[in-house]
Amino acid sequence: MSSVVQRGTTLGVGERRIGRISLGLLAWVVGLIWIFPVAWTVLTSFKTEQDASAQTLSHGLSFQRYHEVASSTEGTLSLATALSNSVFVVLLSTAIVMLLAIPAAYALAIRAVPKWRDVLFFFISTKFLPVVASIFPIYVYAEKWNLIGTRTILVVLYTAMNLPLAVWMTRSFFMEVPRELIEAAEIDGTKLINQLRSVILPIAAPGIAATALLCVIFAWNEYFYAIQLNFAGGSTMPQWVIGNVDTRGNFLAKLSAASVIACLPVVVAGWLAQKRMIRGLSMGAIK
Repeated sequence: MSSVVQRGTTLGVGERRIGRISLGLLAWVVGLIWIFPVAWTVLTSFKTEQDASAQTLSHGLSFQRYHEVASSTEGTLSLATALSNSVFVVLLSTAIVMLLAIPAAYALAIRAVPKWRDVLFFFISTKFLPVVASIFPIYVYAEKWNLIGTRTILVVLYTAMNLPLAVWMTRSFFMEVPRELIEAAEIDGTKLINQLRSVILPIAAPGIAATALLCVIFAWNEYFYAIQLNFAGGSTMPQWVIGNVDTRGNFLAKLSAASVIACLPVVVAGWLAQKRMIRGLSMGAIK
């Protein structure tokens, strides 16, 4: 009997090990499939246009394509202009979003309004609206108020686009704060601000940081509104990337170099904030 139990136990362990190995191999395959376009783009950015078009490596690798895209010609959108516009629009809109979202989310977390689930669903449902369906009224009013080609219109739009998501996410992070801390602070109103600054906000800080980073990424990558409303002085990085498409010759290597440059800021920001972002996104997953 003992030998039978031992054989059965060994077989069960073996089955679990095979399952883990299979899942590990599947994860590697998915990871390689995901990373292939990125690696291909980075490699292509160091090639000549001839090698990029023919998918060869006859002329070696160099930084020449990066020099070409960074050196703008007169009358075209420069990297410096696009970068400064993107940084200004993204940081300002994200700051406004968080300033509005944090108190709104805190209020919803501590004092649930009637049908609060419907309210939160309304917030997030605004993200379901196709952007192309909203461009006509936005364009009409932007032109009426002389906002076409300015950074102001993008700040307003990116704030409106990211605010519902920020309220939704930040509220869930405030829900992780122990209720006794909030109730103790509310007994004495004079202690509420100190309690918020010293206890509640530090607990929710990883989640707030994750929300802010997602808002930065969404605003940085937004293309449709930027191309439709900012064909003048407010052009951003996505427009600069498309500006490297040449209709008179090969452009694949230059476009790859421009894409890598445009992605670097958000990749670096994500890498620097990865610990806080992972912790913030995982808050509430395990009670």
